[in-house]
Amino acid sequence: MDRFRMIFQYFQSNSESVMNGICGLLALASVKMYTCFDFSCPCLPWYNMVYGLGIMFVPPIALFLCGLILNRQSLVMLEEWRRPQGHRKKDLAVIRYMCSSIMQRAMIAPVVWIVITLLDGKCLICAFSGSVDPEKFMGFANASPVQVQQLLAKVPCKDDELMRNNTSRKAVSRYLRCWSQALGWSILLILIIAAFLARWLRPCFNQATLLQARHWSNYIDIEQKIFEETCCEHSRLFAHKCILHFFESMRQEIKLHSFSLPREGEGAEGEEDLLQGITDQEQVNKLLKMWYYEKPPLDVSQVTQR
Repeated sequence: MDRFRMIFQYFQSNSESVMNGICGLLALASVKMYTCFDFSCPCLPWYNMVYGLGIMFVPPIALFLCGLILNRQSLVMLEEWRRPQGHRKKDLAVIRYMCSSIMQRAMIAPVVWIVITLLDGKCLICAFSGSVDPEKFMGFANASPVQVQQLLAKVPCKDDELMRNNTSRKAVSRYLRCWSQALGWSILLILIIAAFLARWLRPCFNQATLLQARHWSNYIDIEQKIFEETCCEHSRLFAHKCILHFFESMRQEIKLHSFSLPREGEGAEGEEDLLQGITDQEQVNKLLKMWYYEKPPLDVSQVTQR
């Protein structure tokens, strides 16, 4: 149990590195899912584009939502943004920093999926094979417009009888794959340049503001964790007190059955320190309501003086 507790405490104290690891696992999962996915274009006019673009963009949306769900800071950021003002003012710079950090991590897996699909080229060939100009290719010169649309829709299907002996199928497929790979490499290059500029131009901005936003975003996360741990400990002690009170009220019945009750004051010293006079449900609800609506200011000078 102590080993599991140490691991749990490590994850709580290093939530940022844990989230980086989870985002990396999501990116690897997206690569594995695409390699295991059996891509099969319908090869029908008006359906190819829906299928190809759906495979290209629907899984990234799901991966993006998974990144937001698995990121604990997304809920903390929303609570901080929606909470009442109370005695503690809300810093929009901290909320923007948290939102930016969450979005950057959540976008890793979707971007990896889109780049992989573009470099592979199957989705774009399926989606835009019917949009190619047939005049650029010799094999569609003698066909009617309806036949041309049918032939172009069947370009992704290598085993189709109409396209086996068509010399223009490989040309169209090669043409679209080149555009897809060029777009994929361009997006990858733009992302690398953006990351390079963001890393090397960061010292040019106000570092004090960045440090403050990062510090208080970590503080909000840690404060929420400690508050939840304290509430759990308080709930355990309060339940212990209520159960002891119940058995105290049933003392006569318990004596008739020859049970022994603990003596008064045994193990109650630590409980009294945390309960601090809280004796009923209304007081607990009032304290929780005060914490939500009137969070105390970030000033410990009065506590230090006491």
